[in-house]
Amino acid sequence: MADTGPPPSKRKRELDAEETEAPSTEQKEAGVGNGTSAPDRLPFSGFRVKKVLRESARDKIIFLHGKVNEASEDGDGEDAIVILEKTPFQVEQVAQLLMGSPELQLQFSNDIYSAYRLFPPKQLSDVKTTVVYPATEKHLQKYVRRDLHLVRETGDDYKNITLPHLESQSLSIQLDDLYLIAICHRRGIKSLRDLTPEHLPLLRNILREGQEAILQRYQVKADRLRVYLHYLPSYYHLHVHFTALGFEAPGAGVERAHLLAEVIENLECDPEYYQQRTLTFTLRADDPLLPLLQEAQRS
Repeated sequence: MADTGPPPSKRKRELDAEETEAPSTEQKEAGVGNGTSAPDRLPFSGFRVKKVLRESARDKIIFLHGKVNEASEDGDGEDAIVILEKTPFQVEQVAQLLMGSPELQLQFSNDIYSAYRLFPPKQLSDVKTTVVYPATEKHLQKYVRRDLHLVRETGDDYKNITLPHLESQSLSIQLDDLYLIAICHRRGIKSLRDLTPEHLPLLRNILREGQEAILQRYQVKADRLRVYLHYLPSYYHLHVHFTALGFEAPGAGVERAHLLAEVIENLECDPEYYQQRTLTFTLRADDPLLPLLQEAQRS
């Protein structure tokens, strides 16, 4: 690609959004996270749940804050976070669930329909368990559930409020939460708001070359891809997400995702589209940008 980074490469999200840290050097040397199936132990004892930080029935995941090692010298124990996530079905193993005489519990029966709870054998009932230990207050705040607020940002709001706020912060350039992505080599394009007709060749190149690279490597055709930019983005350096249509990617909702093909068309129709357009997005209740934009809307 003429002006972009290497072809999109697959980065597996450890969680939804956005959220597991990489194993430490010590963990890697100990064989943690290397795909081995040897039995192991948690790095602490006596986990006692203090609080459910967040849970999602849809995503089959729960985030727990607890105290461990309470027999330590200070007596208060240490903070740890445990994330429990139901693993997806492995297609090649599904048939085993119904072989023989599976353990079932009838929930209801109606005409030709019946529903059961099925208790799978041990080898098919694993739960992905992620541990953050020792956990700091920063980790706890990272995983706790926050209320979301919908805000509308005008072009003037971006120039007078959002941009000065972003420049006052240390802009994130961490790539830990990415999956299929194209990253632009050019510096200075922070987000959707910076795009002008000058960038159309770059954007068309990302779309065309990204789709072609994914077809060659993963055999996924362009009409089965969702190609979009986030606003607000998770970090402020131009990048484009490529996800399969069947994958419910975090951040793919209408309040955040902007399809790249439509971004290109908007710039072709109106050179100042993203400088003038009012954009809608969500902010967490504890985001310092939220009260700034809310105050602007009230005045």
